[in-house]
Amino acid sequence: MRWNHDHHFRRQGFALLEAMLAVAIFAMGILALGRCISQGLSVERIEGEDTRAYHILESRAAEIEAGAVRLVETKEQIGGVNGGMTLTQALAPVHKKDEHGQEMANLSLVTLGAAWTSNGERQSRTLNFYVWSLQP
Repeated sequence: MRWNHDHHFRRQGFALLEAMLAVAIFAMGILALGRCISQGLSVERIEGEDTRAYHILESRAAEIEAGAVRLVETKEQIGGVNGGMTLTQALAPVHKKDEHGQEMANLSLVTLGAAWTSNGERQSRTLNFYVWSLQP
């Protein structure tokens, strides 16, 4: 009878050990899942900021091409929904020749930049394009 009693306690101890191991494995799985969700949300936030910067740069490029914004070097803070971003506009003359060998006057390379801080890290995007203006 004694052997049966010790065997019963060993089985209970082994079942307890199995249960503790299962809980530990489950807890590690839940922690890994939580970390994956956190990483996914962080990536989504960064993607949203990148998309906003792209739209700001594209909008400014359209304004420049339409002649609504002067071709001068500027640096400005963006407010509103896009707050926290700095928009820079740089201008460099381009010296190219056309198919006849003539200097193409009033051709400029415009560099637009958007910069912001995300989670303590500096982020930036740039857009380069050429503009030909009628004014010297």
